Amino acid sequence: MRLEGKTAIVTGGGSGFGAGIARAFAAEGARVMVADINAEAARAVAADIGGLGQVVDVSQDASVRAMGEAAMAAFGKIDILVNNAGVTHLPAPMEEVSEADFDRVLAVNTKSVYLAARHIVPRMKAANAGAILNVASTAGLSPRPRLSWYNASKGWMITATKSMAVELAPFGVRVNAICPVAGETPLLKSFMGEDTPEMRAKFLATIPIGRFSTPADMGAAALYLCSDEASMVTGVALEVDGGRCI
Repeated sequence: MRLEGKTAIVTGGGSGFGAGIARAFAAEGARVMVADINAEAARAVAADIGGLGQVVDVSQDASVRAMGEAAMAAFGKIDILVNNAGVTHLPAPMEEVSEADFDRVLAVNTKSVYLAARHIVPRMKAANAGAILNVASTAGLSPRPRLSWYNASKGWMITATKSMAVELAPFGVRVNAICPVAGETPLLKSFMGEDTPEMRAKFLATIPIGRFSTPADMGAAALYLCSDEASMVTGVALEVDGGRCI
């Protein structure tokens, strides 16, 4: 029960890594808001873990503000924020990615962190406590070709994490990131371009441990970084990647 008495918001919590993190938090005693643009998915995970489902578009200010207000109304405080919601563009030469796809990747992967900071950080500052976790990617550390703008968005997230950590440390708020390698999530097919045995084998060949990351892997890492066990850890980008970035 490492998160007993804690409250948490997990964006993109309706599937993939977000659902894994939400389940890990709930299993360790936290009250969890599962926030997702997919209302049905958010409600399903929330019902399964005894949490609260919330529809949110993390790229829209009013929607993120409503998410924060709903969490405060339900929980009375926000101890943990996990910025997990993310999208990618399909693999393509950088100059061929459409402007619409570029804008979507930046809005969901980077603007969302800014908007969450606008509406959640003041509450954490007032409480002089909090933990923020940004779900980045090995793409921000060791980029794959043909995913340039997705890679850039995750590199941005890692830099933002470090900057946020320095600025918020005097207020008792820790900020960390995790960097997963490709995993068994709805985004896997988009990263690969096509989900075939040959393409999976090509991806797996770059991961020394020899398997994709799982939602449970991310849940375990997130649990540590957002718990009091990591009270001296801030500004890190933890590679949870089976050796991919070595």
